[in-house]
Amino acid sequence: MGVCCSGLSGDMAGGKQGVGGTQQRPTTAQNNHGHNDAVDFFFRSRGLHALFTQIELSLSASKLLDRDITSKSDPMTVVYAKKRDGTLEEIGRTEVIMNNLNPAWIEKISIAYQFEFVQPLVFQVYDVDTKYHNVPVKMLKLNDQEFLGEASCTLSEIVTKPSRTLIINLHNKNRLGVPRNLGTLSVHAEETVASKSAVEIAFRCSHVENVDMFSKSDPFLSISRIVESGGPVPICKTEVLSNDLNPIWRPVTLSMQQFGNKDNPLIIECFDFNSSGNHVLIGKIQRSVGDLEKLHQGRSGANFVMPSGHHGREKVLKSQLFVDKFIEKEQYSFLDYISSGFELNFMVAVDFTASNGNPRNPDSLHYIDPSGRLNSYQQAFMEVGEVIQFYDSDRRFPAWGFGGRTVDGIISHCFNLNGSANGFEVEGVEGIMAAYANALHNVSLAGPTLFSQVINTAAQIAGQSTSHDRSKYFVLLIITDGVLTDLQETKDALVRASDLPLSILIVGVGGADFTQMEILDADKGHRLESSTGRVATRDIVQFVPMREVQRGQISVVQALLEELPGQFLSYMRCRDIKPLNVHIAQTAT
Repeated sequence: MGVCCSGLSGDMAGGKQGVGGTQQRPTTAQNNHGHNDAVDFFFRSRGLHALFTQIELSLSASKLLDRDITSKSDPMTVVYAKKRDGTLEEIGRTEVIMNNLNPAWIEKISIAYQFEFVQPLVFQVYDVDTKYHNVPVKMLKLNDQEFLGEASCTLSEIVTKPSRTLIINLHNKNRLGVPRNLGTLSVHAEETVASKSAVEIAFRCSHVENVDMFSKSDPFLSISRIVESGGPVPICKTEVLSNDLNPIWRPVTLSMQQFGNKDNPLIIECFDFNSSGNHVLIGKIQRSVGDLEKLHQGRSGANFVMPSGHHGREKVLKSQLFVDKFIEKEQYSFLDYISSGFELNFMVAVDFTASNGNPRNPDSLHYIDPSGRLNSYQQAFMEVGEVIQFYDSDRRFPAWGFGGRTVDGIISHCFNLNGSANGFEVEGVEGIMAAYANALHNVSLAGPTLFSQVINTAAQIAGQSTSHDRSKYFVLLIITDGVLTDLQETKDALVRASDLPLSILIVGVGGADFTQMEILDADKGHRLESSTGRVATRDIVQFVPMREVQRGQISVVQALLEELPGQFLSYMRCRDIKPLNVHIAQTAT
């Protein structure tokens, strides 16, 4: 199956995913900094050109300060636009790269370049504390991280350079005191290509050199594009495969925006992963996308080479790179699908276990405040529901409870929230709120906390839709306070559901230990595995603890829905499901 390049999550920087890979996510407009399809369409429909050029910034740094005692810093860059009044407005953040003082980030920063305005930019580099490596980068509180340095320039300074690359010195925020050498930041600008063309490529290697002392190499590929200045810009990384000298990686998808054109040279490097961040180069190859296509057609391999110290010569290695799959395809955006009539169908499941506390007591997580102040459950319903309901035309939502003793005296792990024996749908977010408040009067809190039944019920609904309507995608919101009793059964249910048009958003409320939920959210690069050894085809879970949201002043929506467009696209692309208007156009021709 195809994955958005890379199979590693940039938001999570612990363990083997910390090589600095990132999942491609559909970018959303942030004021005038990001490209807005709707605005662009408005101009084009009137025969006008948009008044800006969309630019992507690639960032790298060298000789950063080392703030960590036992290892190297784990750097991340935050980019701001400086407004006329001097205030800073955040545009975007890179991923975190583990143990690296010379990082080259893959996550690009999107900004609209307007030649008629001066657009001052500020870049701040932070060392992210290890304890926050499970937190999505957008939710990181910068005050909790170590400041490594700041640099500033204008966007026009970057784009007017012949190489479109500007190197700037990092300094302290206030520039007071003795100036210190905090390293440099390199910013490279490229114009965004509107083309939807992409290639899906499956790589494998043979006879990878073993550079580990007590086990086999843990190889991953890093792919960089050579830009006009002659320097490489990293665009993609594969996942790390443990103890494997003949690795077969999951396919990666490269957009034309990443590789430029079929003749543009790419550098493909094979590294042995080290948790210290000192990944060992095993070999490298320079090939264009066109060359990779020829390797696939000829079913032949290309030998890796290793730079040698003798007069710039290269040593040809025994290890070879093969291309098992090469498919050219159109890559449609989330907006392409939604605007053509695809829908997100919202479902909700609520935790009624006793650990929530007696709903009549003000310290209960289920306490409904007479003053109208929302509890964490209500807050999650409102915030997520208000966004998703606009993608769901009939606004009829399946709603369940679990872990409660219903009016018939039976403890149920999937009961209809509205109390009805046969209908589990409620009308709109208001319907969820009313059914929830009513259930608190009629359902006794019990236990234990089991997810598998609710997930299986949602999966059954999603599965039934695939036979007659491929334009529906389902989103199950689970709100819970507890530690799971059926972790393996839940994993089994999620692995089965990973083949279906379904995403699961989990909000953790209260102060429980949510380590298990982080296991279900496969952001750490390790896909879920069932009890029979089957691995999930894709990551469908996103988990957020409410306490992080409340501490960081970030909405549940932003935290939860950040990965949803990517999960939606991974399902549609794996099954080659195209937007509805594309089918119509192809049928007509």
